[in-house]
Amino acid sequence: MATIVMASSARATKLDGSVRSRAFAFLEKLQENDAAPGLHVEPIQQSADPRVRTGRVDQAYRAVMFRLDAGGEPHYVIHGIYMHDDAIALAKRLRLSVNPVNGLPSFAEVEPVAATPASAPPVEPATTSEMPALAPPAGEPAAQPPPAQPPADDTLPEPVLVRAPAPPPLRTSGVTLEQLTGRLGVPADVAEAALSADDEELQALVERHEGWLGLMLLDLATGASAEDVVESMGLEPSSSTGDADADVIASLSRPASKAQFTIIEDDEELRRVIEQEDFEAWRVFLHPNQRQWVDKSTNGAFRLSGGAGTGKTVVVVHRARALARRAPSARILVTTYTRNLAASLESSLVALDPSVRRSSRLGDVGVATLGVDRVAYQVLGNAPDGGRAAAAEVLGEGYGDLQGRSPDSRWRDVLASTSTDLPPSIAHESFMAAEYATVVLPHRITDEAGYLRVRRPGRGTALDRARRRQVWALVEAYRTQGRMSGQLDFGETAAVAATQLERTGPVVDHVLVDEGQDLQPAHWQLLRACVAAGQDDLFIAEDSHQRIYGPKLTLSRFGINIVGRSRRLTLNYRTTAQNLRYAMGVLEGGQYEDLEGGGESSLYRSARSGPAPRVVQAGGLGAQLEETATAVRGWLEQGVRARTIAVLVRDGRTRTTVARALGERRVRAHAVDRDVPPSDRVLVMTRQRSKGLEFSRVVLFDGGPAAWMEQAWARLDDAERADAELRDRSTTYVAATRARDELVVIE
Repeated sequence: MATIVMASSARATKLDGSVRSRAFAFLEKLQENDAAPGLHVEPIQQSADPRVRTGRVDQAYRAVMFRLDAGGEPHYVIHGIYMHDDAIALAKRLRLSVNPVNGLPSFAEVEPVAATPASAPPVEPATTSEMPALAPPAGEPAAQPPPAQPPADDTLPEPVLVRAPAPPPLRTSGVTLEQLTGRLGVPADVAEAALSADDEELQALVERHEGWLGLMLLDLATGASAEDVVESMGLEPSSSTGDADADVIASLSRPASKAQFTIIEDDEELRRVIEQEDFEAWRVFLHPNQRQWVDKSTNGAFRLSGGAGTGKTVVVVHRARALARRAPSARILVTTYTRNLAASLESSLVALDPSVRRSSRLGDVGVATLGVDRVAYQVLGNAPDGGRAAAAEVLGEGYGDLQGRSPDSRWRDVLASTSTDLPPSIAHESFMAAEYATVVLPHRITDEAGYLRVRRPGRGTALDRARRRQVWALVEAYRTQGRMSGQLDFGETAAVAATQLERTGPVVDHVLVDEGQDLQPAHWQLLRACVAAGQDDLFIAEDSHQRIYGPKLTLSRFGINIVGRSRRLTLNYRTTAQNLRYAMGVLEGGQYEDLEGGGESSLYRSARSGPAPRVVQAGGLGAQLEETATAVRGWLEQGVRARTIAVLVRDGRTRTTVARALGERRVRAHAVDRDVPPSDRVLVMTRQRSKGLEFSRVVLFDGGPAAWMEQAWARLDDAERADAELRDRSTTYVAATRARDELVVIE
C-alpha cells in the first residue's frame, strides 16, 4: 500500500467538482495499489528529477508527483493535478530536494536535463529562484525620470515635500545575508532580494515562494530573529543516510515541513484534502508556529495571543483533537463567549476529525464544546441543591430557582424606577453593569460594608464613600428585582457556578478558551474552578484588539498565572496585506491591554496580497444602499458564490433594512440573526455576529459611528466613553478582517 503525501501546491490547484471527484478516485486507487494499470503511472524522460511521475486522472488531466521508495513502501508526493500537456511540461522541470542547511524538503523548477541514475537523485536545492525584477536586465540602462520642465512664468514652483522611502524591513531588523543563507538555508538570490526589498517587494517575494521559505521571510518581517525562526520551525542541518529517498521521507516529517506537506493517514482525510475549499485549508496545513502550540505541554495556564486571522482558533481546535488523541479518557472543555462561536468551534472540530469523541455534557469523557454561559447553567443543574447555598455566598440569601435568565433590561428598569442623587454618568446602565460585573460579583460582596471596603482596580471613575453608598443602593434594588423574579443574569450565574465548583471540585481535565478577551471576571473564576491547576490545565487564545464584550482585566486577579507562559502569533493567513493595513489603521490611536495587563503589539504580516479596499463616500442611506447593491452584484457577476459575500452592519434594525433593500435590487440576501442559513444567499449580519466567521468579499456598511451611538456616548463619563469608543474601533476591526479577498467600505 502506498503512502500519499499532499503538497500545498496540490491544495491550491483549482479544480471543478467533477475533476475533484476523479482526483480523489485516482489518489484512492494509487494509495491501494500504485501498480494498477488504469492509473498509468509513468516516468518522464529527460526530466530534471528521475523520481518524477505522472498519473492519469482522466483523458484531460494528469497528476504530477514524485515516487520515493524506503522501508519497503512507496511514497508518492503529490505536487498537483494539471491539464495533460501542462503536467508533462511541469514534470520535466520539477525537482524535489532536501535543503542541506535546514533539512527541509522543497520543490524547485530547473531546466530539464538528461535522465540521471535513479540511485543518485539530487539532494541540493536549486540555487536560482524566480524573483521580482528589482533591477534592469544586465546591459540595459536604468530607466531615467523625465527632465524637469521649467515653470511657465518667472514664479518659482511650490516646494514639494518628498517622503523618504521606507528602509528595507529585513535589513533594518538586523538580519544578515550570512544568517539567511548559512543559518536558515535561504537560497542566495532570494536572500539578496529579501534584504533589499521594501514592504511591497517583500510581499511579492513571499507569495512567489510557498512553504517554509515564504514563511521564514514572513517571520523575519514581523521582527523575529534568525534564531527565533530556527527555534520555532525546528530547523537542523540535513544529515544524509546514503539513501536519498529515505532522507526526503525523513525531511517530510519535520515540523516545518508540515506547513507545506501532509502525510495522508486515511481515506477520509484524503477526501477532505481534495474536496475542501480555501477557507478550510487550515484543517490540514499548519504553520510551525501554530503546530508547536498544538502539541506543546505546559505546566500551568498558557496564553496564545495574535491578531485576527493569525490562526488562534485553528490552534484551539487542533489542540483539542491532540489532547483527545493523547488521552482518550480525558474530559476536555472547549469554550468561548457566545454560543454561535461555540457552534462554529464544534463544526470545525467535526470537519477536522469526525472520529474525535465528543460530548454534550460538562464532565463527560470526550470534547464538550460549550458557550461559557452554558457551562455555568450545567454546573448549577448538576448541583444537589441547585446551587442555592453557593448563591447565598455570592448574592446573599433569598434566591430560589437559579435556572431562570434575567432580562437584559433589568439595569435599565432599576435605574428608571429608583431615585438617586448620583450624576447621570454614574447612574447609567453601562457604568452600573460594568461596576457590578467587575467589582461586586468577583469579590462576592453581599452587603454595603463589603462594598465600602473593596478595591476597584481598573475602574476609571473614582467613587468616594457617599457615592459608594448610593451605588450600593442601586445594586440592592437590582438584586431585589432578581430575587422577586427568580432570575439571575449571566454574570451572576457564572459567579454562583464558580463558587459551586470551588465547593465540589473540578469537573474536567483540560479547558481550552477561544476569544478570551471577551470573557467577564466571573467567567474566569468559573473556568479556573472547572479544572485543577497543573499540566495543560488552561489554554487561552485571545486578542485584545477584538475586545467587543469583556472588560479590561488581568488574569492573575482570578488565580490564573500565565507569566512566562505566553506567546504571540504574528502571521495573518486570512486577510490580504491590503485589507489588514486598513483594519490596523482603524485601531491607530487606541490603547489596548492584553490579559497580562501589558500593551498589545500591532506588528502583523499577511501571507496574501490583493486589491486595496475601496472606500465609497455615498452620502445618505439611499445612496449607501445603492452602492452596496452595485458592489455585491458586481461580485456575483464575476462568479463569486453568494454565501461567501457578507454585508456587515452596526445593528439589527440596519440589518433588516439592508437585506430588504438588496432584495428590492435583485440581490437575494438573508438577514442573519443566530443561525447562518444553508441556502446560497448573500449574508447580512451585524459586525458582532460576524466574529469568528470569514468571507471572500465583505461590504462594511456605514463606516462611521451612528448618531444614536454618539448620543449614547455623550451620557457616559470620560472613562466609560473612552472604553465604548475603543470597543467600537475593535468592532470595526473585527468586521474589516472578515474579508479574505476584497473589502468595500460604504460611508
